[in-house]
Amino acid sequence: MFGKQPQEKEETKLRQDRSFLTLSLADIFKAKESSSLNFWSEEDKELIKRAFNFAAEFYKNEVRKSGEPYLNHCVFTAINIAKQNMDAESVAAGLLHDTLEDEKADSEKIKKLFGKDILFLIAGVTQLKKIKYQGVERHVESMRKFFIAIAKDIRVVVIRLCDRLHNVSTLEYVREDKRKRIALETLEIHARLADRIGMGKLKAQLEDKSFPYAYPEDYQKVKEMFNSDRNYSEQYLLKVLKKVKEELNFTKIKVLNIDHRLKHLYSLYEKLKKNNWDIQKIYDIVAMRIIVPDIATCYQVLGIIHSLYKPVAGRFKDYIALPKPNGYQSLHTTVFNGMGGTTEVQIRTKDMHEEAEYGIASHLFYKEQAKSKKIKTTKNKIAWTKDLLKMQNHIKDSTKLFENLKREFLDRKIFVHTPKGDVIEFPNGASVIDFAYAVHSDLGQHMAGAMVNGKLSSLDTRLKNGDIIEIIKKENAKPTRKWIEYAFTSQAKRHIKNYLKEHGSVLDRLLSNKISD
Repeated sequence: MFGKQPQEKEETKLRQDRSFLTLSLADIFKAKESSSLNFWSEEDKELIKRAFNFAAEFYKNEVRKSGEPYLNHCVFTAINIAKQNMDAESVAAGLLHDTLEDEKADSEKIKKLFGKDILFLIAGVTQLKKIKYQGVERHVESMRKFFIAIAKDIRVVVIRLCDRLHNVSTLEYVREDKRKRIALETLEIHARLADRIGMGKLKAQLEDKSFPYAYPEDYQKVKEMFNSDRNYSEQYLLKVLKKVKEELNFTKIKVLNIDHRLKHLYSLYEKLKKNNWDIQKIYDIVAMRIIVPDIATCYQVLGIIHSLYKPVAGRFKDYIALPKPNGYQSLHTTVFNGMGGTTEVQIRTKDMHEEAEYGIASHLFYKEQAKSKKIKTTKNKIAWTKDLLKMQNHIKDSTKLFENLKREFLDRKIFVHTPKGDVIEFPNGASVIDFAYAVHSDLGQHMAGAMVNGKLSSLDTRLKNGDIIEIIKKENAKPTRKWIEYAFTSQAKRHIKNYLKEHGSVLDRLLSNKISD
């Protein structure tokens, strides 16, 4: 996509009159030093230095379509990885991430120089790059390698996303007919993967870089609306912020940081579409963010905010007590600011803020005294990757496999609750049958009915965000062919079909074999 420069005349013109500053190893180290998390050891820096020198020699005669040295792309990728607070192995793999593409480098040499773990990361990124928008290579083995890589080491995904971030940052140098496809691919796949692993900062960067090329007319429209409303909203927020600071100082509540953030353009675009392009219905174009030392202080600050300003009904969300499945935690409230408008306030701890910004990367570094807790937390955050392996074992056709991947793991999600208040994530379109099988396969096999928000509901009921689901179980209840139509997830369909094949009638077995996932 962004490989060695072809010699066609029309693309060669892009190189003319371009001058680029060649990036160095120091730029990578500077990116890490500006982060809020752990620093690298001297051993880490030596590994990155060796990877940089290898890449510098490997790409010394190659340039990109812009005329920029190809090495710059490798360094920018490494810088993006460093800014996400990833480890030294990830940064080294980022510098080398294209070396195995088209078998340009010998894998055994990479393994000898940098170790099997870095080779695994590079190979995983290479496989991941083969997935294309609106379809995949019809090669099941490549897809299988990708799933194994993502389930075994989530760093593969992060490296690929940081590689893609630099690619979409240079779309102006790509032929016009390719720009839209690349931008759409980034929005539909890469940004959603970033969201899936909780990396909110990276997700927003991927979206905002792709937005102008994917939907240029909508981008201009949103940009104009944002600029016209921003000053108005920001002026009011700064007055609220000043008053809140004074009150927090007066009550002697410790605050680590208090500032405000602007909504990203693509995020604003998605909300505008849901609200008929009425910007007055968007409450968080500018939002105040308060970072405090601990959870108890979060609720103290919330009480002070509500004592100063009247909250907007239905706009309070407690993501601390009920975190999002991707790990996001924060208190959100919207208040009337007393000046004819509203202001959103977000309150969280430092750890919650790092989780919101860096997602899974915030757990890849951890202090020795918290090692066991962090390892457990990290495994919980990426437990869904194991479902990818189950899916690829069940669905053999690559195209169908990718469609299921996108629908169940990348598309927009809904969050529902068990009667005990636990949150379970589902793809939009899931039914109560999917819920039952997600809790436990035995519960699904003996489901007799369901209560949704305290009301008896049919088995084909589609779940909505925030629903509370209770499954009615009876030992004599069993799946029927109709359940396959009601189920949405491949997990539920697989259990139902397996039951019918083993326990159903001859007709059940025949029909279940014909029904596609």
